[in-house]
Amino acid sequence: MSGSEAQADVPVVVAGAGPTGMTAALALHARGVDVTILEADPQDRERPGSRAIYVHKDTLRTLENASPGLGHRLVDNGMIWSTRRTLFRGTEVFERTYSTPGGDGDLPHFTSLPQVWTEEYMLDAVEDAGIDVHWGDGVETVDASEDVVRVETESGKEYRAEYVVGADGAGSTVRKEIGGKFDGTESANSFIIADIAEDEDNPLMQERVFHYDHPRVDGRNVLLVPFQGGWRVDIQCKDSDDPQRLTEDDAISELVAKTLGERYRDRVEWVSQYKFKQVIADRMVDDHDRVLLAGEAGHLFAPFGARGMNSGVADAEAAASAIAAADNAEVKSARAAEITQYGITRLKAAQYNKNAAGQALEYLQGDSYVTRAKKWLAAKAAPYYEPAGEWLDDAPYGPHGGPPVTIGQY
Repeated sequence: MSGSEAQADVPVVVAGAGPTGMTAALALHARGVDVTILEADPQDRERPGSRAIYVHKDTLRTLENASPGLGHRLVDNGMIWSTRRTLFRGTEVFERTYSTPGGDGDLPHFTSLPQVWTEEYMLDAVEDAGIDVHWGDGVETVDASEDVVRVETESGKEYRAEYVVGADGAGSTVRKEIGGKFDGTESANSFIIADIAEDEDNPLMQERVFHYDHPRVDGRNVLLVPFQGGWRVDIQCKDSDDPQRLTEDDAISELVAKTLGERYRDRVEWVSQYKFKQVIADRMVDDHDRVLLAGEAGHLFAPFGARGMNSGVADAEAAASAIAAADNAEVKSARAAEITQYGITRLKAAQYNKNAAGQALEYLQGDSYVTRAKKWLAAKAAPYYEPAGEWLDDAPYGPHGGPPVTIGQY
């Protein structure tokens, strides 16, 4: 690499071996840039819960470009459900089944599989590429200057890198070290999220179902989404609920039996409760244009609309493209401009996704007269006017589309 080659002993350090960090490493490697990954967790770490199950086509394409065959491997081991359904207080207001739900391209519109599988396949690709991963040794300090970034790990080892990609999650040490601060809001209601093992002898239909004010669970909103191997159940708590109590075995089993069916009562594999944060960092790069934040190090969104992991992958792709372009720049100001532009565009993307996810949450948790009236009127109109039902079906996930994502050249 150019510029500070004499001072740096590794071209790029990526902090974090989650989907965002591994995408950044693979995308850099595909561009001919050497990279080292530092991960705080041990290699045999346990990653409970299905987490980010919905993988967008743009993400599949990014992974396929970075490591040929990787995107298709996710598709081959995932699920493409064909039906969308929405019910309002127990009455169906929208249903659509697609004869070709994945589309007719070489990669489908999406695939659905547990995040732990996605990470396993990505790690295989990282190992096949010969990318170094240092497990159990997370970043402790980051000291960036105009020419080099000094990174010290928890074990005391020091790396001098030309660039650092901070993909070390919501509690990001890298973000804190460059002075970045989170700002935003938290959902008014808590949510219960559970993974349910599929009943292979009597499987449910492969359909995504949303219930407004589900009558069998005392009017709580419920989302049911299939993925390869099971079901995700999201239940919005009432103000009067004790969320911790609802995660206990008897309570969650009862909720699952009422929403998925009695045969699923004892098939709960994982359950958690939390409030969704809607926050973004005040910066995505450091003052010296040497450190780039990506994924949850730079933003946190509610999961409705699948903007979490997918936006992190988009960040990682853009970071790799910016670093590779900066490496090829012959003028220092041009180098810095590539990283500055990354910070601007990805901060705008984060703001877009925050607003989009916030709009989705408003229709889920909003209790204003206007919001309640819109949903009630749309439900009444749905049997006679299909767009009303489609609006109800779309509303919990926010607007379609997303911020522009530039796919760089390899």
